[in-house]
Amino acid sequence: MARIAGINIPTNKRVEIALTYIHGIGLKTSKKICSSIGISIEKRVNNLSESELSQIRDFIDKDIIVEGDLRRKKSLDVKRYLDLGCFRGLRHRRNLPVRGQRTHTNARTRKGPAKPIAGKKK
Repeated sequence: MARIAGINIPTNKRVEIALTYIHGIGLKTSKKICSSIGISIEKRVNNLSESELSQIRDFIDKDIIVEGDLRRKKSLDVKRYLDLGCFRGLRHRRNLPVRGQRTHTNARTRKGPAKPIAGKKK
């Protein structure tokens, strides 16, 4: 089992797909990693040599913020908005959509289930 950035990546998948199991690495980033190291994206993880795995680990450690560090950075950014009291911070505090989406009819994921209003006529 290959372990990269503290995550056990699946061994029977292709390298480009297996790297996306790491928080902070998407398909585009995984393709960039493979091309810069010179690994074919069609190659399976169980066919990688130990040197190729170490090259991937080194590249991720050096250039990309992943897993715990990324989660910490995101939470600190949100906390900074809350402390500033800017519009984005207020939206975070009220648990409403932050990026300008409408809330009159949608945003149920962010707002939670609809609350009935007493005495409202249909």
